[in-house]
Amino acid sequence: MTPGQPAVRIERIITAPRERVYRAWLEPDLLRQWLAPGSLEMSRAEVEETAGGHFRIWHTSGGEPVGGFECELVELVPNERLVFRWGFVGPDRDQGPRYDSLLTVTFSAAPGGTTKLVLVHERLDALRAAMPDVAESVEPGWASALQKLAATVEETR
Repeated sequence: MTPGQPAVRIERIITAPRERVYRAWLEPDLLRQWLAPGSLEMSRAEVEETAGGHFRIWHTSGGEPVGGFECELVELVPNERLVFRWGFVGPDRDQGPRYDSLLTVTFSAAPGGTTKLVLVHERLDALRAAMPDVAESVEPGWASALQKLAATVEETR
């Protein structure tokens, strides 16, 4: 993320079929295995798999709540694309501020039964203005989580 361009774009080739990679974004048991960047742990995940449905993640560190995400699934194109209104929240979740952004993840078939995943996380201006340290950790956080995602879907291949 650069100062004039509050967006993150990451491309990865994941050695798993795109159907499996896509499902890992929507199944709470799979989400718990990978959507916790760095040393965070996920204590809970809720997914309402429909356009307009909720997508909620609770993170902990050392057993203590540290916040997570309150999101809306804006668009689901099976095995091709997910679009989220992505909300960063602190441990107070409902009482604290929420910093909304837009996350788009696309999945395309790549050679050898692999998947090309492209993640674009944009509209991070409010987060950057309020919490610059957190905004700077968005890209490394996604890099860490995507590494865990790859390990999760590849180990069951």
